[in-house]
Amino acid sequence: MSTIRTSILIQLMKLVNGMNLKMTDRVQQAMQLFISSGRDFLEVVDEHVEAKGYFTITNLHEAIEKGRINEEISGLMSTSTLSRVQPELPNSSDSEYTRIISSDAFTEIINSSYDGIYITDGNGITLKVNKAYERITGIEQEQLVGFHMDDLVKAGYISKSVSTQVIKEKRPITMMQTLHNKRNVIVSGTPIYDKNKKVLYVINNVRDITELIHLKHEIEDLQEIRNLQQSSRVLNSDGYDLDSIIQTDETKKVYELAMHVAKTDVKVLLFGETGVGKTLIAKYIHKNSTRSTGSFIEVNCGAFPANLIEAELFGYEPGAFTGASAKGKKGLLEIADQGTLFLDEIGDLPLELQVKLLKVIDEQKFIPVGSTKTKEVDVRFIAATHKDLKQMVKEGTFREDLFYRLSVVPITIPALRERKKELIPLIDHYLRLFNQKYEYEKTISIEALDSLVEYKWPGNIRQLMNIIERLVVTTMPDEIGIRDLPEELRDLPPHTPVTRTYIMPLRTAVEHLERDLIKRALKKYRTTRKAADALQVSQGTIVQKMKKWNLSD
Repeated sequence: MSTIRTSILIQLMKLVNGMNLKMTDRVQQAMQLFISSGRDFLEVVDEHVEAKGYFTITNLHEAIEKGRINEEISGLMSTSTLSRVQPELPNSSDSEYTRIISSDAFTEIINSSYDGIYITDGNGITLKVNKAYERITGIEQEQLVGFHMDDLVKAGYISKSVSTQVIKEKRPITMMQTLHNKRNVIVSGTPIYDKNKKVLYVINNVRDITELIHLKHEIEDLQEIRNLQQSSRVLNSDGYDLDSIIQTDETKKVYELAMHVAKTDVKVLLFGETGVGKTLIAKYIHKNSTRSTGSFIEVNCGAFPANLIEAELFGYEPGAFTGASAKGKKGLLEIADQGTLFLDEIGDLPLELQVKLLKVIDEQKFIPVGSTKTKEVDVRFIAATHKDLKQMVKEGTFREDLFYRLSVVPITIPALRERKKELIPLIDHYLRLFNQKYEYEKTISIEALDSLVEYKWPGNIRQLMNIIERLVVTTMPDEIGIRDLPEELRDLPPHTPVTRTYIMPLRTAVEHLERDLIKRALKKYRTTRKAADALQVSQGTIVQKMKKWNLSD
């Protein structure tokens, strides 16, 4: 491109709402400007605000593909015309391509892709889309096939057409696109030529980045959010900011139901694995009930020997049994009067005590051990278990009538591995909590945070809390890195980002893919030089990445 044409382009760019990048900015800033401006190129200026070139959406895509997202724009921007990519011409004829694209096998292949695939002919007429494209856009294939891309743009389905640009320039093009449902996607269009270099088809790969960008911003701002939350948010009595932690629909439904039943005295039975937060839900119900000024008494039915739990629940008279206090003792039922009694691990309650508990639930009366006098109480009952009580009823180890008395409103709390979106807020919460407790200012690196999000957490929230506490008190540096994590969190099986069932930060996804590809290349080619040749990067890049991730060749 001539100097005059470059100057004209830069002047035009200045007129398009004045957004520009500094040469010292990084790819993250460019991505945010692309999202907010909807443009395909951005002006790059120096410290004197003098134009030095431009940064295109294609430059962005290349930076992501090559793992250069932490580099300055000055080393990535364009100062001249981008080189045109001319792939080798296929040997197949137009008719052979037509037969392939029309075949059922081809349809099954593209429907197996997690990314959207959109195919047009050389004139820009839509031929085929896969199921993933329908999922991302909410548009059925029947609404698209047979229509020209320009008509779809006019109809508002998409903001711009990559296919028509590919056909016009006869080269692969990547750009950001806004859909009718306001989602942002990155579309990479690749032309297929005939022997005369005429474009026969355009194959578009479509990747949804709306939620990726959202979570990316969350992780990048995690440090600032941590400080803001401490000063501006009012946490509940258990130290939880529920608005920030509740992120999944399943958890929202649990808390909505808990809030709905809290105003009544209906009995609630909480189901869920050990450590999922059943006690937190029970406290939440009590806090939002008319009994919130009364006592909340928690009894772990599996923590007491069978011969002592009766005395703990019902209390006893002086000298009721060997070793009993000479003054007697009030039972937890009596202490919970006008309040809530939470029976945790109710499945461990001995069968003989289940009969006595059933009587208390029905009549709100009980007789202390060693006494002949009946005491009346006004108690709300909430129970919880990680066991299958229905199966226990069938086996005769849990009373059927007690089960139905307790489970007027059953609530199942999902495991932490099913609530991936809540991991980052929970990690943030416990990091702040233990930093405050032990007077530290520890932070967590992006790599370590990614491994924590990746882990399955069989011990749920309780395990997460214990590990964060351990990391805060045992890590020497101020930043907790991936090497500081327990072995089971560091040695996670590799995943390809596009196969995940939850949304992750874009930068994390790119690093996962880089790490996976480098591992496989090193395993196959044995040397860093051959691995670098296969991945089409420098040997120094491979060595640098290996050092960063503690990989061995």
